[in-house]
Amino acid sequence: MAERIIPLVDQRLKALQPTIPARAVSPTGLLGDGLGRPLRDLRISVTDRCNFRCNYCMPKEVFNADYPYLPHSALLSFEEITRLAHLFVGHGVKKLRLTGGEPLLRKNLEILVAQLAQLRTPEGTPLDLTLTTNGALLARKAQALKDAGLNRVTVSLDGLDDAVFRRMNDVDFPVAEVLEGIDAARAVGLGADAQGRPSGIKINMVVKRTTNVEQILPMARHFRGTGMTLRFIEYMDVGSTNGWCMDDVLPSADVIRLLQTEFPMVPLEPSAPGETAQRWGYANAQGVHDPALGEVGVISSVTQAFCQDCNRARLSTEGKLYLCLFATQGYDLRELLRNGTSDADLSSAIAHIWQGRQDRYSELRGQGLLDTPSDGAGRKVEMSYIGG
Repeated sequence: MAERIIPLVDQRLKALQPTIPARAVSPTGLLGDGLGRPLRDLRISVTDRCNFRCNYCMPKEVFNADYPYLPHSALLSFEEITRLAHLFVGHGVKKLRLTGGEPLLRKNLEILVAQLAQLRTPEGTPLDLTLTTNGALLARKAQALKDAGLNRVTVSLDGLDDAVFRRMNDVDFPVAEVLEGIDAARAVGLGADAQGRPSGIKINMVVKRTTNVEQILPMARHFRGTGMTLRFIEYMDVGSTNGWCMDDVLPSADVIRLLQTEFPMVPLEPSAPGETAQRWGYANAQGVHDPALGEVGVISSVTQAFCQDCNRARLSTEGKLYLCLFATQGYDLRELLRNGTSDADLSSAIAHIWQGRQDRYSELRGQGLLDTPSDGAGRKVEMSYIGG
């Protein structure tokens, strides 16, 4: 077998410099980008480290013992993250999601959660504060996170079969411990919206045709009727290290067809503007969605782009702002944070960046309008660096 060679360009070394516009941009909560899309969702990466080596995110051959992770001094402090989040909320952000790497590896993360939980929209309402985790440390962290003010969690789980799961995470981690973490999160109430109403823990399964397709139905059987929402995610071409190939993508339409061989299902309306997942509900004998049976979601960023409604920005662990999951460069906000820039100027810089946003990578790719770069200049940022 030929040796697999993975081109790696360290996107952490590349940055665009933000511009502070001559005329201040007031934080009205109505900020729109170049295509009229509002800013509603901020994904915050708190670490570039992870204790799993899933081959679609942090393959071992790249993220090995010699990989140069960011030093702690390069990371945004909790106070810097909270300051930036406050400014983003002024421009319309209503949801904050903590990601990684694996966010629960960040020491004392509950302190950051407590700080973010104090933020309010201009109307005085709490934010939807959530976290995505692989679940490995969730059992021991769930109570502290809930006590600090976290609303809910999303757990990445790519299969229930222990052998498949160990192969996917590539560190021989048992699935039973992730399931224990999910149970702990449910027990402490980490499945609510910002107003405390039950909304359910979400379970994300990345489907790779050559690896875990046979886990789709067992996953559906396990989570059906539990109050948790299982979401199937198409294997995406994020970054340059995961060896992505379209042959490995199982279209979401095929996932739904497979589920319907066992469960009657009906399509549901989106629960919020800009929602990435298409919702499908389990139906009763009358062919009507039965809320007690729950629902699944499919995220089809490869076969059915949702760029036109994308309202998400991403903040990397050391303060670069990315406007798309498939971006090649981010804007360095840390430099502004640490050189004495006022809140007003920093807020205007953020607004100026978002107003110039034109990103619609998946849509253009689907139309065949993108060229694959022949060198490192256009290589996309890694998912492990800015979160999913």
